[in-house]
Amino acid sequence: MFKKILIANRGEIACRVAATAHRLGVKTVAVYSDADASAKHVAACDEAVHIGGSAPKDSYLRWERIIEAAHATGAQAIHPGYGFLSENEEFAQACAKAGLVFIGPPASAIQAMGLKAESKQLMEKAGVPLVPGYHGSDQDERLLQHEADRIGYPVLIKASAGGGGKGMRVVEKSEDFAAALASCQREAINSFGDDAVLIEKYVQRPRHIEIQVFGDTQGNYVYLFERDCSVQRRHQKVLEEAPAPGMTPEMRAQMGLAAVSAARAVNYVGAGTVEFIVEQRPDGSMAFFFMEMNTRLQVEHPVTEAITGQDLVEWQLRVAAGEPLPLMQEQLQITGHAIEARICAENPENQFLPATGTLAVYRKPTCTSFARGEVRFDDGVREGDTISPFYDPMIAKLIVHGDTREQALARLDEALAQTHIVGLANNVQFLRLVARSPSFATAQLDTALIPREAAVLFGQETVGLPLAAAAAVAQTLLAEQTLEGTDPFSRRDGWRSHGRNQRSFAFEFGGAPASAQLTYLGGGALQLAVQPGQDSPASAASGSLSFQPQANGQIALQFADERALVNVYAQGETLHVFAARGATQILEIDLLAHAGETHAEGGRLTAPMPGKVVSFAVKAGDKVSKGQPLAVMEAMKMEHTIAAPADGVVVELLYAPGDQVSEGAELLQLQVAEAAA
Repeated sequence: MFKKILIANRGEIACRVAATAHRLGVKTVAVYSDADASAKHVAACDEAVHIGGSAPKDSYLRWERIIEAAHATGAQAIHPGYGFLSENEEFAQACAKAGLVFIGPPASAIQAMGLKAESKQLMEKAGVPLVPGYHGSDQDERLLQHEADRIGYPVLIKASAGGGGKGMRVVEKSEDFAAALASCQREAINSFGDDAVLIEKYVQRPRHIEIQVFGDTQGNYVYLFERDCSVQRRHQKVLEEAPAPGMTPEMRAQMGLAAVSAARAVNYVGAGTVEFIVEQRPDGSMAFFFMEMNTRLQVEHPVTEAITGQDLVEWQLRVAAGEPLPLMQEQLQITGHAIEARICAENPENQFLPATGTLAVYRKPTCTSFARGEVRFDDGVREGDTISPFYDPMIAKLIVHGDTREQALARLDEALAQTHIVGLANNVQFLRLVARSPSFATAQLDTALIPREAAVLFGQETVGLPLAAAAAVAQTLLAEQTLEGTDPFSRRDGWRSHGRNQRSFAFEFGGAPASAQLTYLGGGALQLAVQPGQDSPASAASGSLSFQPQANGQIALQFADERALVNVYAQGETLHVFAARGATQILEIDLLAHAGETHAEGGRLTAPMPGKVVSFAVKAGDKVSKGQPLAVMEAMKMEHTIAAPADGVVVELLYAPGDQVSEGAELLQLQVAEAAA
């Protein structure tokens, strides 16, 4: 076994690898960029080396600096994690040339599987079933359009060197192909340095099922069963689980053997994932087709660890050190069911746009054991850390394990309820809604689950106005109690020498106004009446209010015959309310400070997140229609199109392509048609 390894990655995967290395007595070296100088993964390792600027191209993608750091610290091997250089054959070759062990497959296997088109040709020769498509090297735009028309729509354009949903678009009709192709090629060249694409028939109601494979230097191969990764948004995974619901032993064996055949075809060594598209046919049968092989450890590997009881990073280290596989195929078995939820800094209500900001509040669920337990939480951040625009927006991975899928689902919901994040937009409540949705709860899985269940996933308030207002009032009163003096006139409990005291609170909830009237009845009794504003969908409520702070920061709250344990976190005037049923935000308005404020509606178009302006599709003076694309931005390795909110005329472009802009920056001015009239 190695004495010291360098981890050429960041965030939760670097912390994850370091945890196993430390358990095995292996010293670790972290590398970090300017943005990560105080990151959790730096503290998690025994040593740390600065390798460059905040942007990945200035640090984590500079393999020569990483190799220098390995030599300087005496590391014997480099673990690439996933992403960045983990599937870069040039880096793997450079490690070998420098006398360092690359903890991953040989460069030849990375090269063979790294380009999707060539890998599919190789799989076809190996007898692995493929989806109909075009995988050729000729990238002429007219030829690609012709091939798409021949295959028949809808088709899927995919970056040949890509992964993670980058450089990927579904095209529904021929006239949309050219624009989608150009966008895919831009993302591909920015993310992978290669704009080659392939085109495939887009399978209707597909499931995304992948097989975990492992090979060693002695020629042994095993598959560690499957993971269902069908629940996706923007072609990126949201929830993963193992084993795949509805998988028969016969099909599991067929897919496992096909995956092993794929690994054998390239003399694979180490951890790899063979991804398949599974077509669910009307007669109930399923057919699978090879999609790609990821020559690295996957984000979702913990669900495989949970059902097999194996530590896959330990397997990686042992195989890279020349040891045989720890277990053979007949020794592997499935125990229970596991689900992983990816907790990301993004706004599900705004097309999942990535978010940046500070983790002002970051409370995690109670966890059990590391490798296999009921609840596991893998992260690379701490409370107070900043999620920057330079890297992937994933905050953490929550993994739960149970004897059955139903038990795992219940544990997932409970653990998500205990996850409190304040300071930036995140998808925790969205994940709860997905897990509770009829399709997911009954394992009716396919890649269209999220749009199919949109009615129960978006625009939902899991905590209503009455409970939110009661929690906000209780939090205000508790905060005031800490400021009380000893004389009766400084008391803040509503005491009066005669008569009753009343207080009014003004709120904004769900974008609509609301108010609350608090009446002090004497003897500590409180009466609360909550009233939504005109045309608000929220409901009114009134009744007695009582509350009691708990030792763990919760408030035991009772209002209008409802009891709840809540956590309330104040961030400016916004109060973030977390309860067992969900979470919400309520804005407590200072009536004096906000008196006379107006909010003018303008023809502004602003950046929805920090990023770079890629291009403008219009110029000053152009007439545009509602929904027409105006500009393209790039943030967190993904492109985002800015569309016209209404008909109008472009007045001025305020930035140029290539400019970096902050969230909320005005990109261009649009004179809307109503204003022009």
